[in-house]
This record gives sequence, structure tokens and C-alpha cells, in this order.
Amino acid sequence: MAMLAFRTTLLKKFLPACGIISSASLCALAMLVVSAAAQTRANVGYEHLLPLSGARAMAAPGMPSRYIGPGSCSATACHGGVQPQKSTSVLQNEYSTWVVQDKHSRSFTVLSNPVSKRIARILGLPAPNTAPRCLACHSLNASSAEKGREFAVSEGVSCESCHGPASAWLGPHVEHSWPHAKSVALGMYDTKNLISRTEKCLTCHLGTPEKKVDHELIAAGHPDLVFELDSFQAVEPKHWIEKTSDPLFGVRAWSVGQAVQLKEGLNRLARNAKGPVWPEYAELDCFTCHHSLTDPSKSWRQEIGYHNRRPGNPPWNASRYVVFRHLVQVVSPDNAKRLDDSLAKVEMLVAQLNPNKEELAKAAEEGADVAGRISHQLDGVSMQREQTVRLMKSISADADNISRQGERVAEQAAMALDSLYIASHGGAEGGARSAINGLFQQLENPSAYNPHQFAAQMRKVNSVVR
Repeated sequence: MAMLAFRTTLLKKFLPACGIISSASLCALAMLVVSAAAQTRANVGYEHLLPLSGARAMAAPGMPSRYIGPGSCSATACHGGVQPQKSTSVLQNEYSTWVVQDKHSRSFTVLSNPVSKRIARILGLPAPNTAPRCLACHSLNASSAEKGREFAVSEGVSCESCHGPASAWLGPHVEHSWPHAKSVALGMYDTKNLISRTEKCLTCHLGTPEKKVDHELIAAGHPDLVFELDSFQAVEPKHWIEKTSDPLFGVRAWSVGQAVQLKEGLNRLARNAKGPVWPEYAELDCFTCHHSLTDPSKSWRQEIGYHNRRPGNPPWNASRYVVFRHLVQVVSPDNAKRLDDSLAKVEMLVAQLNPNKEELAKAAEEGADVAGRISHQLDGVSMQREQTVRLMKSISADADNISRQGERVAEQAAMALDSLYIASHGGAEGGARSAINGLFQQLENPSAYNPHQFAAQMRKVNSVVR
């Protein structure tokens, strides 16, 4: 549990009100939940939510797969067991982990809290637990035509939100000889693929044309969107077996996740540049404006100055690239140069506030294309421990530059060093573990972020990583 201390802190920061539960508590609570769920179905006639089998689960030939709800996965012989199994290809307690520990299962409940109601009131929306804009990411809000049977949106972000509509593959996918590729062909989403997995996460954790967390929504009270694949998987927590021979899979998950996040972030920027509202302040660094005021003589922002931008103009949020750039320079120097050129132009144009929007969109799309190519390259790379340590050294040695870029960049640096350390050193305690934990402590109050203190802590990490 000591190794999870930093990620518990991270979870409380980005995903409040969801704690780490002990194995014993998980088992006891899961037994209660599964038992209660079965009893509820029996009492109120919800037998149609129990898993289907064989031909009953199959969609008619030629018909698209449809959503059938998380109850279809909850039998104890399928994914609703209490204890993880070691002799099977899956843990068989995935549903129990989701319903007990995973905050996705409570994403709909959040819509009934006072803050959500206030957000809806400010934006002139109906009740948030009925507003399509909210339900798009806080539930499996399928249309009637997309459903194979009825289920409740109150079950939140559930199995098929990530794994795709299951009616066509639910039955046959339990057969020993049934290949994963056939399920994918029938509508299962391929979360085994790291690029596809990250893209799926980012549909809500960054946004799509249909799912937007823009400055209007943030100003009304919605949290800004922050993401890092490997860290967020750990605190979900993982409910799957990672079938890989890569001993440092966490490094690959971090690196691919960063590349895809950068690609999708630039695609979003291009969409916003082409849209009716610009500047879209969700693309800018929040804490340039939203920070604690201080005496000018003590302002680190004024001390550092305003590189390549007019004082008063907030900069582009470059957090998805500043840290990741260290890896790109090593594995793909040519693409690193192309990306640097595209993003330097993006940074310059965004800081103008009233730029040539066509030029901005083009520069963002060019950067997204390069980031996409890098993601495929990284998905085939297995990093060694020595390479990972060198990468950590490179990131932590860039302490002054990273820390001066602001709190969002510092967050990504902390999560990156943490993911890389766990992948390369496992649960090892000691000076490096303590120094990395110290980075997260520097981020507990974003408005009071101090780059000098964060840089000093980064240098501590650099001095003890071996």
C-alpha cells in the first residue's frame, strides 16, 4: 500500500471523494453489492438484466450490436465474482471492482449533488441528471435504437461505455476458442490496443465535437480536464490483466498515452479555432489568470516575464507536450523537430488572442498528425530500465523550464516521473520514492503553486534517481 500513497493523493486531487479500499473491505463490500443486486432483480422482476447466454445473446445476423447494460456482465461465473481468479484469462471480478471501487460507477450520482445542480442552473440546463450534455459523459446514455433492452442511465459509466455494445458478442466471447478479433468485428471496442484505449478515455477526459468541457462549463463550476493514462489506470483501479511480455509496460502506457493525448488535444484546438467562439479559454493556461494575488515584489510570474507574448495575454496550455518532449527527442528526433516547429507556431498564434484562425487550425492539425505518427511508433517500443532512468534524469534536470511553465505542466511532470519510477523500480521505497511524493505535495494548492519550490523538489528527484 505504500507504493499507492502518491496515487491516493493524486486520486483525491483529480477525482475527489473516491478512496482506496483494502482488499478485505473490497471482498466484503462486493459480496454485499452482488448479493443485493441479485436480490433486487428477484424482487422486482429484473430477470431481463441477468446475463444472456448462447444464441439469446447474439444479435440477428447483419444487425448491429446493441447496448444491453452492465447487469449482463454481473454473474459470478462471468465478471461478478468477489475474489480475482488466477487460473483464468480474466479476473472474473471485474464487475465487482467497478461497482465497489471505480468512480465511473458513481458518475451519474455526481449529477445530483449541489455543485452539479448549480452548474445546470447557471447554464440554463434542465436537471443535470436529465440533461443530454451531462449524461453524454456521466452515463451510458444510449438512444432507444441503440439498446437491445432497457437499462438505467443511473448505473453511470459502465462496461459498455468503454467496451462497446455487447449484444452481438456477449454470448460467444466466453467460448475458449473465440478470438478477440471476432468480438471486435462484432462491435467490441479494442481496449487491448493502447492507442485505441487512450482515444476512448479521452472522449470524455478531453472531449469530442459532441462532448465538450469548454470555458463556459468550467466557469460554471465543472473541473478542468486533466489526464495521464498510466496514473489514471492505476487509480481506477485496474480491473483487467495486462497481457504483455513487456516488463516495463507502464513506460509504454505513459508514452503512448502522452502522444495520443497531445494528438487529441491539438485536434480539439483546431476544432475550436474553426468554431464560432475564440478565444476558447479552455485551451489556455488556467492559472495564468486564476491564481492567488500577491504583492508585485513577490510575483514569480512577473519575475519570470512573458516569453514571446504580450503581458496580460494568457499562454496556450502546453502541459501535454513540455514533459513528453523529452521522450520524443530520444526516440524520434526528426519528428521532435517537426513537432517543435508546429507547436512553436501554435504557441505564438494562441498568445495573440485574435490570430489568423485558419493558420492556427492548420498548425494544430500539423502537430496532431505528427503526434499521431509518434504514438504508433511508441506503441512498438519496449523501454529498458536504463533508458527509463535516463528519461527520468532528463525530465527532472529540466526543473527550471518545466516549473516556470506553470502548475498544469508541473502536474504532468509529477505524474510522468511517478509512472516511470513505478514501472522501472516497482514498489521500491527510499529517497527517490520520497522525493517524487514531495512533487505531489507541491501541487496540493494549485493557486499557491511556487515554481522555485517545485524546481528544487525536481532537483532532489534528479539527485536520487538511480
